[in-house]
Amino acid sequence: MFQKILIANRGEIAVRVIKTARQMGIATVAVYSDADRDARHVRMADQAVHIGPSAASESYLNGDRIIAAAQETGAEAIHPGYGFLSENPDFVEKVEAAGLVFIGPSSQAIRAMGLKDAAKRLMEKAGVPVVPGYHGDTQALVALASKANEIGYPVLIKARAGGGGKGMRLVADPDAFPDALAAAQREAKAAFGDERVLVEKYIETPRHIEVQVFGDKHGNAVHLFERDCSAQRRHQKVIEEAPAPGMDALTREAMTDAAVKAAKAISYSGAGTIEFIVDASEGLRPDRFWFMEMNTRLQVEHPVTEMITGIDLVEWQLRVAAGEPLPRTQDEIAAHGHAVEARLYAEDATRDFLPATGTLHHLKFPEHVDGARLRVDAGVSEGDAITPFYDPMIAKLIVHAPTREEALEGLTNALERTEVAGSTVNLGFLTRLLRDDDFAAGRLETGLIARKQEALTTVAPLRDRHLAVAVAATSGTATGADASDPFSAISGYGHFGPLVHRRTLVDGEDAVEARVTAQGDGALSIRLGDDEAARPIIVRRDDPTRIARWPGHVTVFEGADALTLKVPDRLQAADESAGGDRLSAPMPGLVKVVRAAVNDTVKKGQPLLVLEAMKMEHTITAPHDGVVAEIATEGAQVNDGAMLVRFQDAD
Repeated sequence: MFQKILIANRGEIAVRVIKTARQMGIATVAVYSDADRDARHVRMADQAVHIGPSAASESYLNGDRIIAAAQETGAEAIHPGYGFLSENPDFVEKVEAAGLVFIGPSSQAIRAMGLKDAAKRLMEKAGVPVVPGYHGDTQALVALASKANEIGYPVLIKARAGGGGKGMRLVADPDAFPDALAAAQREAKAAFGDERVLVEKYIETPRHIEVQVFGDKHGNAVHLFERDCSAQRRHQKVIEEAPAPGMDALTREAMTDAAVKAAKAISYSGAGTIEFIVDASEGLRPDRFWFMEMNTRLQVEHPVTEMITGIDLVEWQLRVAAGEPLPRTQDEIAAHGHAVEARLYAEDATRDFLPATGTLHHLKFPEHVDGARLRVDAGVSEGDAITPFYDPMIAKLIVHAPTREEALEGLTNALERTEVAGSTVNLGFLTRLLRDDDFAAGRLETGLIARKQEALTTVAPLRDRHLAVAVAATSGTATGADASDPFSAISGYGHFGPLVHRRTLVDGEDAVEARVTAQGDGALSIRLGDDEAARPIIVRRDDPTRIARWPGHVTVFEGADALTLKVPDRLQAADESAGGDRLSAPMPGLVKVVRAAVNDTVKKGQPLLVLEAMKMEHTITAPHDGVVAEIATEGAQVNDGAMLVRFQDAD
């Protein structure tokens, strides 16, 4: 077994690998960019090596620098995690040429499955069912559009390299095909360095079910059952579970047999996932699933498999890479209970899941849930920052219980007790999805979230009581009150009656005015607004409402939703004026395409430019009719809140 390994990744997966390596007595080396200098994985590892600037292309994708770091520190092997270099066969060959071990499959296996078109041709030869589509080399618009017509609309344009929904477009109308193809190719080029795509028939009631496979260097291959990953937004997974709801014995046998057959066809070694698209229009059936692709690495959702099998997949990776045979045969692998995983992201679900950034000034996870087992895989700690350079996932919460119903209830409970302040997160969206009638009943398909997006992302306004609690929590800030006991700082004494303290908080663009009076029993009487007759809200010391104070803000938690208000500095004059009629960048990113020019007359909803952030494209449209007075330059890198477009009156 290895004495020391280097982890060529960051965040949650780097932390995950470090934990297993430590349990096995293996020393670890972390690598980090400028943005990750103080990251959690850096703090946890036995050693850490700086590998470059914040941009992934100059750090985590710099294979030569990573290999040099392994050699400098005496590491014997490199674990790639997922993403970045994990499925790069050239990197694998460089690692092996340097005399190191790559903890993953061979470069030949990665190449065989790395391009979706070639992989599907290989699977057809191996007898694995493949979805109808065009997987050839021709990339001309006329040829691809013709193939789409032959396949029949709707079709799915997919990048032939990579995954994660990048470079993917659903096209229902032939007239929309040219623009969709161009956008998919641009996104694929930016994400994977390869703009080539394939075209497939779109299954209209699809489920995404994948099978965890594992092979060793001795010719053995097994499966560790299936996972359902149908709950997706923008083709990216949100909630995963194992086993798949509604899975019967015959369909499971057919699907897992096909997965093992696929792994053996390329002499696969290590952890891998065979992904299938399933027609769920008539339930799960042995003849209604087709191979989509193989991920030749560990998956983000691997914990649900670990929870139902009791197997540490990272430990298996290390043992197989060291030349050991698989620790168990197929007959020795069993599944027990049900596991569900939710991905906690820094993103704004109310704004079409735009990625968010910010410092995690307050981060708290529950320690347990009743009647179930809770696991939290986090790549960050309180005080860490979510930057625009990498995926905005904060953590994964996984719950295992005897039944699916108990697992869903346990996960919902865990999410409602999770607290995050400092960045917008998707906690409320996740809980609404878990409680959705179709999801709870196991009526899953990949379009579920898109169909119900408005209901799933609508946040009920918090009640006046929550505003009053926020006011109470900030009432003593002028005298330096402890945030955990705001009552200790406010005085109630006055010569002719209790003193009334005025307080102003800011909710978005709206000012929240309040008058606060201390009562004799230590409670606070709070009136919102200027109505003297308004009934006061009494907030006591033992009020159960959860709050978090952080610089310039207060956050009030209600279930999985949160209300954050700004706390104006009384000693600093604030200029709240906003000049001009403008569109601002919703996040840091690159202005990829500009579709309007100065003096253009535009209509409401008209696309004006395309902003690339987190390797995804976001189209910025006109909020109203108008004339463009100023617009960002194509190729410009902009910060969150930077002006993208300024309008002038049409006349």
